[in-house]
Amino acid sequence: MDREAAHLKDELMPRYAKLIYNGYWFAPETRMMQSAIDASQVTVNGDVRLKLYKGNVMVLGRRSDNSLFDERLCTFEDDEGAYNQKDADGFIKLNALRLRMNQLAGK
Repeated sequence: MDREAAHLKDELMPRYAKLIYNGYWFAPETRMMQSAIDASQVTVNGDVRLKLYKGNVMVLGRRSDNSLFDERLCTFEDDEGAYNQKDADGFIKLNALRLRMNQLAGK
């Protein structure tokens, strides 16, 4: 899952857990949430290796055929042209707009 889908799923989980805890398994809102969860898991697959020791869980490794991680893109070295540093300019300016507006308004 990408970051935003994972964040949304994390936001839904407490509400989903509350519905299940209170016995609303077949309520319309539970079915809606289950559909969203099911859709988010369509491409999730793989293996996770864990170590269990004295009440602790440690992730030793993970693997997925549909992983979004690409080692070639996660570098400040040669990324084979996948990322241009200038691409960030507009993103940074857009996200900073609200901060500039607050500064201009004297907030």
